[in-house]
Amino acid sequence: MARAGLTTDRVVEAAADLADEVGFENVTVSALARQFGVKDASMYSHVKSVRELRERIALLAAGEMIDRIAAAVAGRAGKDALVAFAGAYREYALERPGRYRATHLQLDPAVAAASDAGRRTAEVTYGMLRAYGLSEPDLTDAVRLLRSTFHGYCNLEAIGGFGAPRDVQASWERALDALHVALEHWSRKQGDDHE
Repeated sequence: MARAGLTTDRVVEAAADLADEVGFENVTVSALARQFGVKDASMYSHVKSVRELRERIALLAAGEMIDRIAAAVAGRAGKDALVAFAGAYREYALERPGRYRATHLQLDPAVAAASDAGRRTAEVTYGMLRAYGLSEPDLTDAVRLLRSTFHGYCNLEAIGGFGAPRDVQASWERALDALHVALEHWSRKQGDDHE
């Protein structure tokens, strides 16, 4: 029997908090049950498996992250939007490491397709990039460049991977300057160089 006051939302929120504390990979139904002081079986009335629990954490985190990013980029365009987007991304990744790790979970295609957070992420990201005059397939390529740059930088920063004495924030700003220049000049077709 489920413990009074224990809801699926409360369980997922607690699991996300636990992910930030101990790492996303260490979140289990048993660890969560211990935190609530209940038996594992009580958790299964709220989530069917550890996989479902992790998917729910991923969806929660994706929603939180895109809410931050959308608020940051609202009313901005071009470099201002890029800097705001990147700043909100980095802030979330560093403040919520377990949740951030969850956003990289490979979701079941049906779960991903039904995700409001996924739809909003695409809308905000593609909207910001359209201000650079990009259309497909350049939009997808640019999204991949931004995601890999932001993700790589945040991961290295989180583990103390930048050992040089150069200020990490200064390097971040230079990276965003470079991305802005690349995006401004992206619309030139590859074939144009050979004409």
